[in-house]
Amino acid sequence: MSQPLPPKLPHRFFRWFCHPDLRDAIEGDLIELYGERVREIGKRKADWKFAKDVLLLFRPGIIRQMEGYQPVNNIGMYKSYFKIGWRNLVKNKGYSAINIGGLAVGLTAAILIALWVHDELTFNKNFENYDKIAQVLQNQTFNGEVETWWSQARQIAPELRNQYGSDFKHVIMSSWNGSHKLTFNEQDVRKEGSFMEPEVTEMLTLKMLSGTRDGLKDPYSILLSESTAKDVFGDLSPLGQAILMDDKLEVMVTGVYEDLPRNSSFHDLTFIAPWELYVTSENLEERTGWGNSWFHSIAQIEDNADMDQVSLKIKDVKLNAVVAAGDDDDRFKPEIFLHPMSKWHLYSDFNNGVSVGGGIQYVWLFGLVGVFVLMLACINFINLNTARSEKRAKEVGIRKTLGSVRIQLINQFLTESMMVVVLSFFLSLVLAQLALPWFNEVSGKQIGLLWTNPFFWIIGLGFTIITGMIAGSFPAFYLSSFHPARVLKGAFRAGRFSAIPRKILVVAQFTVSITLIIGTLIVFKQIQFTKDRPIGYDNIGVISAPIRADGIRDHFDAFRNDLQNSGAVKEVALTDSPLTATNVTNGGFTWEGKDPGMAEEFATLRVTHEFGEMIDWQILDGRDFSRDFASDSMAFIINESAARYLGMEDPVGKSLKWGNNGEYKIIGVVKDMITQSPYSPVKQMLFFLNYKRVNLAHVKIDPKVSATEALSKIETVFKKYDPSNAFEYSFVDQDYGKKFDNERRIAKLTSAFAGLAMLISCLGLFGLASFIAEQRTKEIGIRKVMGASVANLWGMLSKDFVLLVVISSLISIPIAYHYLSSWLENYEYRTSISWWIFAFTGFGAVLITLMTVSYQALKAALMNPVRSLRSE
Repeated sequence: MSQPLPPKLPHRFFRWFCHPDLRDAIEGDLIELYGERVREIGKRKADWKFAKDVLLLFRPGIIRQMEGYQPVNNIGMYKSYFKIGWRNLVKNKGYSAINIGGLAVGLTAAILIALWVHDELTFNKNFENYDKIAQVLQNQTFNGEVETWWSQARQIAPELRNQYGSDFKHVIMSSWNGSHKLTFNEQDVRKEGSFMEPEVTEMLTLKMLSGTRDGLKDPYSILLSESTAKDVFGDLSPLGQAILMDDKLEVMVTGVYEDLPRNSSFHDLTFIAPWELYVTSENLEERTGWGNSWFHSIAQIEDNADMDQVSLKIKDVKLNAVVAAGDDDDRFKPEIFLHPMSKWHLYSDFNNGVSVGGGIQYVWLFGLVGVFVLMLACINFINLNTARSEKRAKEVGIRKTLGSVRIQLINQFLTESMMVVVLSFFLSLVLAQLALPWFNEVSGKQIGLLWTNPFFWIIGLGFTIITGMIAGSFPAFYLSSFHPARVLKGAFRAGRFSAIPRKILVVAQFTVSITLIIGTLIVFKQIQFTKDRPIGYDNIGVISAPIRADGIRDHFDAFRNDLQNSGAVKEVALTDSPLTATNVTNGGFTWEGKDPGMAEEFATLRVTHEFGEMIDWQILDGRDFSRDFASDSMAFIINESAARYLGMEDPVGKSLKWGNNGEYKIIGVVKDMITQSPYSPVKQMLFFLNYKRVNLAHVKIDPKVSATEALSKIETVFKKYDPSNAFEYSFVDQDYGKKFDNERRIAKLTSAFAGLAMLISCLGLFGLASFIAEQRTKEIGIRKVMGASVANLWGMLSKDFVLLVVISSLISIPIAYHYLSSWLENYEYRTSISWWIFAFTGFGAVLITLMTVSYQALKAALMNPVRSLRSE
C-alpha cells in the first residue's frame, strides 16, 4: 500500500524521498544522473508542479500512477497488523509463553514493590495537617554522647504554648498508647488507646461519624473509633452511653470517629480519653520535675510558620526552664526540637542527635530491586525479540517486493511488540491480585491494587507503551531497512557481532540476579548471627503478664507460693519493665573516682528477690539478692557494662549514692543481658529491689509440664488475685524474636524477589538456548554425521552460556561485597562476609544455567541428523 502524496511539498526537494514509492522508483536514476543538479534544486523551495516536471524526464508512468492514487484504509491496515501479530504469537507458542510469562512475572514483582513503596511514602498523608504536624523530641548529652528521646516532661506543652504561642496552632500532651479494659453491660473488651488533650481531634482532623470533635472537653468523656464502638456496643448507638475504663474510671461516649488507616502512626489509636482524666487518675501532679520525661508531645505549627525556624527557636526552652528552677538537669544540655510528621516513619533513627534515616533505606532497597527485576524481564523480552527477528528477514523481503513500504513494516513489528506487553501487563494484574494475600502477610501491610487511582493506570500504560516501543524498535527499524533483493538472494547475514548485544544483556541479567542472591544470603546470615548472640539469661519457658491490680503486688508472697504449689511453675518475679526492653533510665549517681563533669546515665530495673533465679542470670562476681539480708533493700546488682562504665576493677562492696534516694552498695556483677536492640551494645544497667512500683509478672514454667496445662493453672492463680481482668501473657523468647521481625521480613521479601530475578533470567536463557539450537540445526546434524558424540554437542551448546554466567559472577562479587559491607556498617554487632557465600552463589548460578540450557542442548544433540539435514 502507498501513502497519499501531499498536493504540495513543504520546503526541500529531498522531501520527495520521504515517500517510499517515489524513492524506490527514482532514487538510483535521479541521484546518479542529476546528483549535483538535484542538490542545487534542493536548496530552493520547490512545489509539486516542479517535481512533476523533473520526474517526467525519467519515469512518466510514475506520474500517471500517482494521479490515480487512492487513500489507504487505515482501519483495515491496523486490523491486519493485529491479525498477523496474533498469528505469529500462536504459531510460536513456546517463545510467546516465555515472552509473555517472563514479562508478566517481572511486572507482577514491580507492581507489588511499587504498592509497598507507595504505602511507605504515603504514610500519615491521610492527615490534612500532615506538613504542619511534628513530634516534640529532645537531645540530651551523656558523657559526650548525644541521645535522642521521644518522651517529654509534662510541662513542655504549656511552656511552648506560653512562650511561643504565635508559632503554634496546637501543642498537646499525650500518654503513650496502652492497652485498657473497656466494660459495658459486664462485657469486657481490651483496646489500645491514649489519653490526649482535646485539641488533638482538630490537629488530626478526625472524621467524626457521630458526635463532634469537641467531645474531649468533658474530663469524663471518651471518643471511640468505629471498630471499637462496634465491638463494645454492637448495634446500639454509642453516643451518651457510659462505660467503665480499667474498672475504675466511668466515662461517657461523646463521639465516634472513622478508623484511622493502617499506614498511619495512629492506626492503633482505637480510643481517645481526656488528658485531664489521666492527670488526676494517675496523680501526675506529683511528677512536676523536668527530669520526669514520661510523656508524648505533638505540636502543630501555624500555617505561615516554617518548621525548621520554629524548631531552632524552641531549642533552649527546657534548658532555660531547668536553669531557672535550679535543677541539675542542665548538665545534660537538653535541646528541644521538632521532628516533622513526614519523617516519623521513614526517618526515625538518630545517631548522636542527628537523624540518620531509618525505614527509607528499605524504600530505596526495594525500589531498586523492583527496577532491577523489571529490567531483567525487559531484557528477556528484548533479547528474544531481537533473536527471533533475524529469522524474519525473508518475510521482510517478500513484503517489500509485494509493495509494503517501510513505515508499514515498522508499524507491524511495533504492533506485535505492543500486543505482547499489553497481554503481559493484564496477566501481571491477575498475578498481583492473587499474590497480594501472601505479600501482605509477609510485609505486614494491608494494601490492595489501586484500581480507581488514575496515576496507577497512567504509569502502567505508560510503561507498557515505552517497553513495547523499546523492545520492538530493533526489528522494526533494523529489519525494515533491508534491501529485498539482497535478502531474497540469501546475501543477508546477521553478522559475526550480532550476538554481542544479547550476550551483554545476559551478563547484565545474571549480574543483577547473583548480586540479589548474595545480598539475601548476607541478610539471613546477619539475622542468624544476631539471634545466636548470647543474651545473658534463660528466656525459654518464661512468660510475662501485665499486673493491672494491686492484689498481686500487695500479696506477692502468697501469689508466688500459690503458683509454685500448682506444680507448673518453678519461679516468679516482678519487674517494672519487660525483659526485652529498657523503659527506665536514671541519672543523679555519684561514686568514688567519678569525674565531676560527667553526665551519667544508667538503665535501671526494679525487681523482686527471685528475679535472678527466675531468669538464671550469670553472676560473675559477688552474690544474688537474698531475703536473708535486709540490707539488700539498699543494694545494687550491676552488669558488666556498668562495671566498665563506673571505672571499677572490683566493684563489689563499693557504694553508689543516688541523689536523695540514699547510698546503695554493689553486691554483685552479672553478665551483660540483652534487654534492648540485639544489634547494639548492652547499656550499663543497675538492678535493685522494689515491690511497689512494678507492673509486670514473670513466671518460669516447669519444663516437665506442658505449656497448655501450665498456662491453665497459672491463669487460675492470676484470676484469684485479679478477678476483674483477663489473664494476658506473652512468651519472653517470642518477644525477643520479634526484635528480628523487620530484618526477617526484609529478608523474606528480598529472597522472594531474588528468586523471581533468577527465574526470569533462566526463562531468558531457556528461550535463547532454544533459538540457538534451532539456528544450528544443520551444523549439529553435520557434526553428528562426522562422529560428534552427544556429550560433545551438549558441551558445545552449553559452554557459551556457562561462560556468560561465570563473567556475571565475577562482576557481581565485588559489587555485592562493596554494598553489603556498607550495609553491615549500620550494625555495631555484625557478621562477617564469608568467601563461601560468593563461591556457593557462583556455583549455584552455573548449575542452574546448565540445568536450564541442557534440555534444549540435549534435545538438539539427540535429533536424528537425517531430519536436521533435510529440514530446509
